[in-house]
Amino acid sequence: MQISAILHGESQSGAPMLGDHLAMDLLNTEARDDGKAIEFWNNDAEVLQWLARYGIAPATEGKTLDPGELLNRAKALRTLARQLITEFKEEKPSDISELNQYLHSFHTVPHLAKDPEGKLTLSRISRSTSIGSLLGPVAEAVAELLVEGNFDLVKQCEHPDCILWFYDRTKAHKRRWCSMALCGNRHKAAQFRKRSSS
Repeated sequence: MQISAILHGESQSGAPMLGDHLAMDLLNTEARDDGKAIEFWNNDAEVLQWLARYGIAPATEGKTLDPGELLNRAKALRTLARQLITEFKEEKPSDISELNQYLHSFHTVPHLAKDPEGKLTLSRISRSTSIGSLLGPVAEAVAELLVEGNFDLVKQCEHPDCILWFYDRTKAHKRRWCSMALCGNRHKAAQFRKRSSS
């Protein structure tokens, strides 16, 4: 089975949830298989499906988006996130002003509610425009990674045909693959074939 078939089988929206961090999964909405690019976001609906998997839904204010607006802004955020994360990993100076534009459009307010057991909970809910409410939490995850993340644990899969990222939360911090089911097994099979042909 090709990796693209496995990746597309991950969910209805196709993009893998292997990054162990929302910012990593944002980058993983693009993948590669046999040198060919795989784009998991081809329209607004696919972006909305991906956001819904993380519990992000539009603020209920009745605003509508122009067709393609969410897709274009989401892809721009992904490109920006990839640039910033790569620069931080390489300890290069970064211009964070564009990320701040996403963050500044994400307005939240405190919200008191009862949980299923009747206990009070305090959370924050979005009062942003539709784009701000949708992409704000993703931009915030990128910002939190830049501020709090250990960039020794921000890694890219070691398989030469894979571009997926992950945050290595393993105990020994020795994770090498986006997933053992994907690239780990491909590597093992290649090593086995190499040994068998010797």
